[in-house]
Amino acid sequence: MNKVILMGRLTRDPEVRYSAGENSLAIARYTLAVDRRFRRDGEATADFINCVSFGKTAEFAEKYYRQGLKIVVSGRIQTGSYTNREGQKVYTTEVVVEEQEFAESKAASDNYHGGSSYQNNNYGGGYNNNSAPAAPAGGSSVSADGFMNIPDGIDEELPFN
Repeated sequence: MNKVILMGRLTRDPEVRYSAGENSLAIARYTLAVDRRFRRDGEATADFINCVSFGKTAEFAEKYYRQGLKIVVSGRIQTGSYTNREGQKVYTTEVVVEEQEFAESKAASDNYHGGSSYQNNNYGGGYNNNSAPAAPAGGSSVSADGFMNIPDGIDEELPFN
């Protein structure tokens, strides 16, 4: 089985190209900085993992993803090789993205970046330009971090305790 799930931050805006021909296909490439669980000499370390997505997934990345955004992707590892201009064989490893989603609220992302260049974009998924999620049905309040406040005592009502 070849299945990969990653959570990390985009190191730069996705690079998107379109294939030639009548039915052009979007191809997005981006790199995720994925924190390692353990620190070396007290310093955080990360792996930088190349990702590629196609079609609607690539178009979504082009429209909504920006440097520093935390996302989750799932897909498969693909290896390959090519010969560069100097005649040397170069080996590649990348994740072919099958699914991708936001890993934090827009408000949290804006706080992480101090209101960076994508602060005023509408990212969909129930978020508006005021950096707060749309109010859920039932009048539940939403905290400043963009998550719904869970009332006390709700755990007695859940069927999977």
